[in-house]
Order: sequence, then C-alpha cells, then structure tokens
Amino acid sequence: MTPVPVPGPEEAGCTVLHVAVDDFHVSVQLLRRPDLLGSPVAVAGGRGVVLCATPQARRQGVCPGAPLSRARRLCPSLTVLTADEDEAARAWAGVLEVLRCLTPVVEPSTQGSAFLDVSGAGRRLGGPAGAGRLLRDLVADEQGLTCSVGGGSSKVVAALASAAAAPDGLLLVGPARTVEFLHALPAGALPGVGPRTGRVLELMGLRTVADLAHAPLATLVRALGEGAGRRLHALAWGRDDRPVLPAAASGPGAGRSFPRDVDDPRLVHRELLRLATRTAARARAAGVAGRTVVLRLRFADDGTLTRSRTLPERTDVTRLVHAAARDLFDGLGLQRARLRGVSLRLEGLGPAAGRPHQLQLGERARGWPEADGAVDRAGARFGSGSVRPATLLEPSGGDAPVRGTPPGHPGVGAGEDWSPPRALPGGSEWWTMC
Repeated sequence: MTPVPVPGPEEAGCTVLHVAVDDFHVSVQLLRRPDLLGSPVAVAGGRGVVLCATPQARRQGVCPGAPLSRARRLCPSLTVLTADEDEAARAWAGVLEVLRCLTPVVEPSTQGSAFLDVSGAGRRLGGPAGAGRLLRDLVADEQGLTCSVGGGSSKVVAALASAAAAPDGLLLVGPARTVEFLHALPAGALPGVGPRTGRVLELMGLRTVADLAHAPLATLVRALGEGAGRRLHALAWGRDDRPVLPAAASGPGAGRSFPRDVDDPRLVHRELLRLATRTAARARAAGVAGRTVVLRLRFADDGTLTRSRTLPERTDVTRLVHAAARDLFDGLGLQRARLRGVSLRLEGLGPAAGRPHQLQLGERARGWPEADGAVDRAGARFGSGSVRPATLLEPSGGDAPVRGTPPGHPGVGAGEDWSPPRALPGGSEWWTMC
C-alpha cells in the first residue's frame, strides 16, 4: 500500500481551500465550441456587457463589465457567445458533486467558486496539497474544466491564494507566510474594497495591503465607518474568523434579468407566468413539490426585495405557483418601480409522490396537474417550450422557444432574451402548441 504523504511545514494550518474554476462562464461555453480554444472569446451577460472573457481577449483589453461595443472595438477578432445559465448551472452542479466527494463541508461562494474545510480530511487526502491536486485532477477529468486552488488558515487568505494561482494552479499560504503574502498585494485585492472604497484609500495614500495594515485603526474607522474600517484592518493582517458553512440545497427556481429596466406591471405579470412555468416544471422533473413560493425582485439601483407565501399544501402545479407569485407582487403595491430582474423559487420541499391533497366540493377528477403532465410529455417529445401559455406567444408566433432544463436541475436561468408581451383578452393563459 502506498503511504499517505505527510503534509510539509508550508501546508501546516492550511485548513481552508478555495476552488475557482478558471474563466467559468467562458470555459463552460468552450466545452461545446472546442474550435474556439486559444482564440479571443467573450461571453455576453445581461444588459449588453461582458460577463467573462478568455485570457487571449483580456490581453487585448476585454475585461468583465465592459460594454460589448467597446470590447469589439478593442478586439475586432473577438467571438461573442451568449451566456446560458442553465448550462452553467448544470456544469457547476457537477463540479460541486466532485468537491463534496472530498469533504462534506463545501460552501459555494459564487457560481464557479467555493470554499472547502479540509481540516478533517488531511490524512485521508494527503494534506491540503494532496487534496488540492486531487480535486483539480477530478474536475478536469470529470467536467473538462480547469480550476485554481488556494489554501490558507482563513477564507480571505485561501481566496487570495487561488486568485494568485490562476490560471490552473495551486498555492498554499500557511500561517507563517500569511502576513508576507498579504502585504505584497494591492489594497484593492481585499474583499470589500470596491471602486468607491478604493478611491477613499487612494486619497489617503493607502495603496497596498501593508499600507492598510499599518494605518491607525481610528483613522480607518473615521474614513470608512466602524464596520468597514475594523473589518479591512483585520483582513489586512489575515484575521478572518468566518467558518466554512455548507450551503443548504436550494429549491427549484427560475430567474430573469431584463435587458432594460421594466416599470410596467403587465410585463412583470407576464414574466412571472414564464418563471412559474419553468419553476413548476423543474420541480416536477425533480420529483418534488414545495409549499412556499419565494419571490425576489431586483430594482434599478441594485436593491433587492424578497417576499414569500406558504401554501396550504405542497404543490408542483404551474397555475398555483403563478397565482401565489402574482399575489405576492401585487401585494407590494410598487406602482411604477423600475425593476432590473425577478426570480421565483419553491421551498419547503417534499416528495411529490404520495403527498396529501384536500379534495374540494365539485372538484374535477382531472384538472391542472394532468394538464401540466401533458405539457411535460409534449416537451419531452417535441422539445422544451413546444407547449406554453398563450400569453407568452408573440402575435406572429415568433417567440423564441424557452431553453430547456435537464431533469432534476434546480438552477436558475438568468440573462435570457426578453421580448414585449402579446396582449390577449382577459390575460388568457391557455396552453397552446407552438
């Protein structure tokens, strides 16, 4: 039997790993477009901006957040692909399964990155270095994606180490090297230092993490506020006591980021029907039903508002999910508030099979659940979106088919194409074959 390697002194204390898939969204797209490997490629997010770009594109000035028009001027040979959130969510779910095979304590931070607590898996995995090498190999073999791994004694050190190791690298920063590693970084590398805070630090002459660490705490508190000042001062010395917490599995859901801010309630109602259709279909595909409908709105100023309603019994029926979501939105009385995005989610999940149902006087033997089942069967045969509510059709029938979701997939589809509604008398929601 091959002996398990003993962790070296540089690994001692590296109990937290941070895993980041390199250029996540563009790497997922390149899995189905291998002909574009090695060329400048960008993935477009919502609102006409760059979501992610390959190193070849970034070397020509194409960076995330840049308008697509400017990106094309900087790089005339740029290939722009459209983000597919369903595909990205499916790929990320596969990566998370790999990570959870190594340790059950996995905390996703963003789509494409996660923290792992490997303090209890050192001997089994050969220490933090062995765990990092193993998970990089497994993700590459099973998902076809490369990732960078950083390790440290805290979350902030692990995350900064993975950024320094990118692309496709491994860097461990033990407690003995933490201060040296951090103080060589620019102040903007610390989490929480955005453009506004960065400008304040620049005016104060604090350009590196070392400058920030040696600045008087009272000065930072006076300039940045009590919470931010104390937090950045602690992070500059590597002090971060946040534990790695495994995230609870979220229920099936769907979301949409509008290409332009929306303030017409009729458009929001139409979008809620579209999202309820997808959410309920994903619940049925996963064999679950939920009792709580959660509505989340994102406003034009990036503020968010979340409301939920608990139903009398668990459901996976599109009509009931839509009715709850519509009532939640109408109950807010937002008038003409400008919305940037909206999402729905089902919570309070349980098995769909065998759930109790309270019969009502005069209720039909066959109703909306059977209609949903027929829609699911038609979608499986003719393609997702082949049958949908008539409200979601264009007058010419040219509404683009809804992108599909694999059975059991709980991801949220965002940033998809959006079009004006078709006005039907009485807000008809009859299912129709496209």
